[in-house]
Amino acid sequence: MPGNSRQLLRRRIRSVRETSKVTRAMEMIASARMRRTEQRALEARPYAARLNALMGLLAADARVRREHPFICGQEAGRSLVVHITTDRGLCGGLNTRLNHSLGSFIMEQTAPVSVITIGRKGREFALRARLGLVAEFSGLGDAPAVVDLRPACRLVSDMFSRGEVSRVVLSYPRFVSLMSHQPMLDTFLPIVPNPGRFGGGEALVYEPDVAVVVDALLVRYVEAAIYHAYLELVACEYAARMVAMHNATDSAQELAGAMTMELNKSRQAAITEEICD
Repeated sequence: MPGNSRQLLRRRIRSVRETSKVTRAMEMIASARMRRTEQRALEARPYAARLNALMGLLAADARVRREHPFICGQEAGRSLVVHITTDRGLCGGLNTRLNHSLGSFIMEQTAPVSVITIGRKGREFALRARLGLVAEFSGLGDAPAVVDLRPACRLVSDMFSRGEVSRVVLSYPRFVSLMSHQPMLDTFLPIVPNPGRFGGGEALVYEPDVAVVVDALLVRYVEAAIYHAYLELVACEYAARMVAMHNATDSAQELAGAMTMELNKSRQAAITEEICD
């Protein structure tokens, strides 16, 4: 190997080793943040589950079903998907799986589908695939407050209450474990009646009245559904990024080792050739 080729190889080795340092640092940052985001997602699950059970109980009440479109729903028609993805990449195949899940869902529908994206990666996919993009929200960060998601929640509520869509579906990843993230497609509007343990005919008492109670709870229900889905996404994002950066670090170190071995062989061959001469 000529001397200039060996010099080029040394530069490549230094570059790969510097890259491995960067990916190692990113892995450590993602690991630290993943623990916090995982805890927030897990802590939000009981509240979301209890609120879902409560809304199912209210939906089973005939007085509520007669008066509210969120409970009654409309005839089958256009669907609205709230597609939640990350703003940044470098998190493995997380966004690819989410976008594939959304694409498969849309292809299975006979009626038109509108899409609201939360996250730049979902917006880019919707624009490339020419989906019915209604609105996009991004730049919410790792730990947004509920108020940061209220514009999206209000848009979803308004579109459903005006009858522009007949159902609303959440597309997001559910955190299962460090290595496992499950793409979810949950229909959360209209609310499915589920009397549960209150199915024995007990009369519900509303104070001050049915409309005030249900309207207040529905606002919380929509906000909690979207907020919980976003927390699940953030937990999945950092877990996927930690794994991706770990794999990138290992690959960089293996590549640097292979190139170092190639450089050493070249140097030994050059020394042997000089000795023979």
